Amino acid sequence: MKRVIGLLLAALATLVLLYLSRFWFFSWWDRPGLFELKSLPPQGGLLARWLRGTDFSSMELVIWAVGAFLVLTALQKIFDAVFGAQD
Repeated sequence: MKRVIGLLLAALATLVLLYLSRFWFFSWWDRPGLFELKSLPPQGGLLARWLRGTDFSSMELVIWAVGAFLVLTALQKIFDAVFGAQD
């Protein structure tokens, strides 16, 4: 059961991280956005939208990669704290 929960958590985190990046290629909902929120467009790319007009817009991919690493590391630490680390 622990392994299934871990895989589901990793899959959910992957989907969220993909949606934040420019690599989102799914079209699971119609316009204007998920739950009729214009801030959640079907084409993803939220990080680029948030960084648009700033000095960091050219570093979008690096920021996304570092953020993804930090999020996945934090999820692993939380998962280990809740379920205990493997021996």
